[in-house]
Amino acid sequence: MPLNIRTYHDLTEPDRSGLAEQIGAQRRRVAERLAVVARVVAVMSGKGGVGKSFVTAQLARALARMGRAAGVLDADLNGPTAPRLLRLPVASCTLHDGVVEPAVSPEGVRCFSMGLLLEDGRPLAFRGPAAESFVWRGALEATALRELLADVAWGPLDVLLVDLPPGMQRLAELAELLPAPPAVLTVTIPTPESRDAVRRAMHAARAGGSELVGILENMVGGEFVGSAGEELATEFGIPLLARLRFHPSVHEWDGLAHRVVGSA
Repeated sequence: MPLNIRTYHDLTEPDRSGLAEQIGAQRRRVAERLAVVARVVAVMSGKGGVGKSFVTAQLARALARMGRAAGVLDADLNGPTAPRLLRLPVASCTLHDGVVEPAVSPEGVRCFSMGLLLEDGRPLAFRGPAAESFVWRGALEATALRELLADVAWGPLDVLLVDLPPGMQRLAELAELLPAPPAVLTVTIPTPESRDAVRRAMHAARAGGSELVGILENMVGGEFVGSAGEELATEFGIPLLARLRFHPSVHEWDGLAHRVVGSA
């Protein structure tokens, strides 16, 4: 026998809680906060272990050295690393009149991350029934992302870099919250295994309406052998922006920042 499942819009008082109105108001706040942000770029790989967070932080620092107003939203809620990479202390953001002021790095990069709120080594924990956490945790993480975009006073920015966790779910959530899907900068390492995983993520990002601005091949010249960056750039018809060896110099990061801005 088929189940009779009602959608939210089928509910009547007192079942309805005003949730749709709350979400709508929050989406409007997101649009207002980001109205002064010229460009949102999601830094994505689709897999872990390619140095994506390191790339995000160093690219933001290089953009700041160029005189660009740069921000970093650490969207990896469970494995936040942006504060340490940007040399920010824990609890360095402030709350003023109900608005969260982001932390500012020595170079002037504006940043918000769960790592600014969590004690060292402590996991992110949501309140709720532990026995059903697999059901609601994803929804709560999407809500947390929406609140970070709506409640953090980013101010005027040339570029807001969003450091995404492995997988594609957070990019889909981000695209849902923004007025238009974000541009995507893709990070890979040279190996065929990375190429195959990143290719799937790139297809998904493009299908979701995101502009693929370019590929960055990281960790070149060590034990990771292959030509994933060049192959993906050719396949998708986008630039290979850089092939970065281990421990790139400041000059290399500055060159990448110029190419990313030029590709925008």
